Amino acid sequence: MSRAFEDLVAEAESVPVDGWGFSWLEGRATEERPSWGYARLMGERMASASVALDVQTGGGEVLAGVSRLPAVTVATESWPPNLANAAALLRPRGVAVVAAGDGFPFADDAFDLVVSRHPVATGWVEIARVLRRGGVYLSQQVGPGSVFELTEYFLGSQPPGMRHRRHPDRARAQAESAGLEVVDLRMESLRTEFFDVGAVIYFLRKVIWMVPGFTVARYRPRLRALHDRIQADGSFVAHATRFLIEARKPT
Repeated sequence: MSRAFEDLVAEAESVPVDGWGFSWLEGRATEERPSWGYARLMGERMASASVALDVQTGGGEVLAGVSRLPAVTVATESWPPNLANAAALLRPRGVAVVAAGDGFPFADDAFDLVVSRHPVATGWVEIARVLRRGGVYLSQQVGPGSVFELTEYFLGSQPPGMRHRRHPDRARAQAESAGLEVVDLRMESLRTEFFDVGAVIYFLRKVIWMVPGFTVARYRPRLRALHDRIQADGSFVAHATRFLIEARKPT
């Protein structure tokens, strides 16, 4: 039996959105995973590194899943709620969790591995600075027009240029401009489905750049219409884009 609109809204508004885990969406939304398996690749790189940095670690969930960490592992995060979660999760494993934004409080040539999953922005110059010669940057990033169907549902048709932000070709150019060699670059489009309006609300509360300024009160009529649409169709379908980039500092 389908749940009432008001019940779904109340539940989704009350659930905490700290950290960067999405376990609350289990059974309520699905997203295909990229074929390259970022967590596996990251674990492989970590196992052979000696000094590693995880940039914008969020709540530390991805790094915590690595079975074998380097002797020295550091994670940065700038958002206070995420920082507290990351510290609680990672410090027991010997990871130094540091409050840092775009600039890194680390010496030049400090790390042989830098990783980042879904960074808001990539500071290529800083990454190149802290990497040792021969060091590697590995990152899975949100690609252009990701889940854009949801953005346009609430905001209407967007300028064509909006769909091309965060393009992997731009990431390649920025990496090379910072003096790095791109050794791997792949992108995939991944089917994403939301099975109830509560899942949409939770997602937009957490991924705040999808619909800037989103609140239930502001978009209640659109949410109600979306609820009815999901009830009729079974889900709201969108497509996430992800790209993998691996870059090396020349020796």
